[in-house]
Amino acid sequence: MVRTIPFLCALLIALATGGEAWAQAAAEPLAISAPHLKGTYDTGSTAWVLISAALVFFMMPGLALFYGGMVRAKNVLNMFMLVMVCIPIVAVEWVAYGYNMAFAVPSAIALDAGKGPDGQDLPKHSYLGWDPGLVFMQSFADMTVDGPNAYERIVTSGDTVDATPNGVPELLFAMFQMMFAIITPALIVGAVAERVKFSAWCVFVALWATIVYNPVCHWVWNVNGWLFQKGVLDFAGGTVVHVLAGVSALALLLILPKRKGYPGAQFVPHSVGWTLIGAAMLMVGWFGFNSGSAIAVGKDFLPVAGGVAVLAFATTAIAGSAASGAWMFVEWLKVGKPTALGFASGMVAGLVAITPCAGHVSPLAALIIGIISGVVCFLAVQAKPLLGYDDSLDVVGVHGVGGALGALLVGLFCMRPALGGTAQFLIQLEGLLWSGGYAFLCTLVLGILIDKTIGFTVHPMAQSEGLDIAEHGESAYHLT
Repeated sequence: MVRTIPFLCALLIALATGGEAWAQAAAEPLAISAPHLKGTYDTGSTAWVLISAALVFFMMPGLALFYGGMVRAKNVLNMFMLVMVCIPIVAVEWVAYGYNMAFAVPSAIALDAGKGPDGQDLPKHSYLGWDPGLVFMQSFADMTVDGPNAYERIVTSGDTVDATPNGVPELLFAMFQMMFAIITPALIVGAVAERVKFSAWCVFVALWATIVYNPVCHWVWNVNGWLFQKGVLDFAGGTVVHVLAGVSALALLLILPKRKGYPGAQFVPHSVGWTLIGAAMLMVGWFGFNSGSAIAVGKDFLPVAGGVAVLAFATTAIAGSAASGAWMFVEWLKVGKPTALGFASGMVAGLVAITPCAGHVSPLAALIIGIISGVVCFLAVQAKPLLGYDDSLDVVGVHGVGGALGALLVGLFCMRPALGGTAQFLIQLEGLLWSGGYAFLCTLVLGILIDKTIGFTVHPMAQSEGLDIAEHGESAYHLT
C-alpha cells in the first residue's frame, strides 16, 4: 500500500499537467530508492551474486564429469578426486591468505601511479596485496566496529578513482572469487590426466594457487593492480583463469613423461555420455561465472544485477552455442562425421573465449567470437600430434588457446568501458604476455621441483593397473 502512494501522486500530477510532469514525478522515487546510491544493501544484486557463486561451485562436479568421461574406466575415480580435491585445498588457502594477496587494498608492494588528467592523485600500481586484518578473514568477524556488522560491509565498484558502494557485501564478493580460485587449478589436471601422483598434485595445487594465481589475480582484477590500471580488460577470467590454466598445463607437459603407450588407439573416452552431462553442467554454471562477474562493474554501470549482467548472460549463451556448431561442422568436414565429443568440446571452447569478453562486447561480436573460437580451438587440438606433446584432455588447445583468443578479441570488439581498436588490442596483448609468461615460468619451476623431490607421476606399472586402484584402492565399476 505504501509503495502505491508515489505512483498515485504521479498519476494525479500527470492528469493535471501533462506527460513531462508525469515523467519527472515517476522518476524521483526511483532515483532515491536505488540502494547502491545510498550505500545500503541492494538485495537484488546480492541475491544474484549469491546464485552466481553457487553456479560457479556447481561447475566443479560438472568439470569432474566432463573430464571423467574422457579418461579410461580404470582412472575415472582418480580424475574425480584430482578435480574435487582442489575444493578443500584452495578454500583453506583462500581464507588464510589468498583473498588477502589478491584483493587487499592498500597493497604491500606498490609504486606511485602519479596524477590523472585532471590533476587528482591516482591509486598506486600494486603487485601484491596484504592487509593483516584479512589474514584468515579476521576483519569480517570484527564485532567492535561502529555501524553494521563487519561481515555486512559493502564492497565498492570497480573504479580506480571515486569508487562507490555497489550494494553487495564484501564477504559475498570474497566467496564468489573463491569459486574462481578453486576451479582454475582443477582445469590444469586434464592435461596430465592418467599419470599424476595424487599426493604430488595436492602439493602442486597449494603452491600454484599461492605463487601463480593470487598474484596474477591481483594484477588483473584488483583496482590497484598494475595491469588493471594499464587498462587490461578481463571481464570474467580469460587471462586470470583460462590462460593461466592453459600455459601452466603446457609447462607441465614439457617436463613430465607421456602416458605409457601414448600415442595409441587404447586412449579412448570410457563414457562420452558423462562428458556431455558434464558439458551441460558447465554451460549452466558458466552463466553465473560470467554474469555474476558484473560484481566488478564501475559506478556508471550499476546496479550489479543490471544491464551489464544481462549483456554477459546473452553473450555467453550466444558464443557457447555458436562455437559448438562451428567445431561440429569443421570436424564434420575433416573426418566425415560430427561427433558428440567434438560438440561438447566446441561448446566449452566458445565459453572459454567469451569469458574475458562477456560484459564488454555486443551480441553480434559474441556470435563472431563463438564461431572463430570453435574453428581455431579445433585446429589447435588437431595440431597436437604434430607438436608431439601428450595433452590428455586438450587443456592447452581449448583453455589455453581459447582463453588467449578471447583475451585478444576483446581488444578488438569491446564497446564498454572502452572502444575496441589497435590501442586496446595492444594493451590486451601486453597483459596476456606478462600473465602467461609469469605463469609458465613459475609452473615450470614448481613442476621440476616437485618431480625431482617427491615425484610428480606414478610408475608405469601403476598406469597399467589403473590409478583408481593404485592411488585410491577402489574401483568405479564392479561388473560381474
